[in-house]
Amino acid sequence: QVQLVESGGGLVQPGGSLRLSCAASINIFEFNDMGWYRQAPGKERELVATINVGGKTNYADSVKGRFTISRDGGKKTVYLQMNSLKPEDTAVYYCNARILSRNTWGQGTQVTVSS
Repeated sequence: QVQLVESGGGLVQPGGSLRLSCAASINIFEFNDMGWYRQAPGKERELVATINVGGKTNYADSVKGRFTISRDGGKKTVYLQMNSLKPEDTAVYYCNARILSRNTWGQGTQVTVSS
């Protein structure tokens, strides 16, 4: 069974940076794509960034130019580097991995941007 474990969340001041990690239990190139989603209180879960098996990336307009998704196959890990954080980035961030129509989610990691 595929497992995803996120880490790296925390409290940061506006303008600060955090790097989230998502460690998979299998070779990440087995997935069609992997990504990060987030859910703020009272809001629906939304896409933040994805990377497909070929390395193509996709970002939500709200994070373009500030966030970067990357991966390390040897470590079976996908990262989300978040710079210039804003209070509106506060949410629980979830890692997702997809093989055809099967989605796997991590447990989530809290990111709070506040002074």
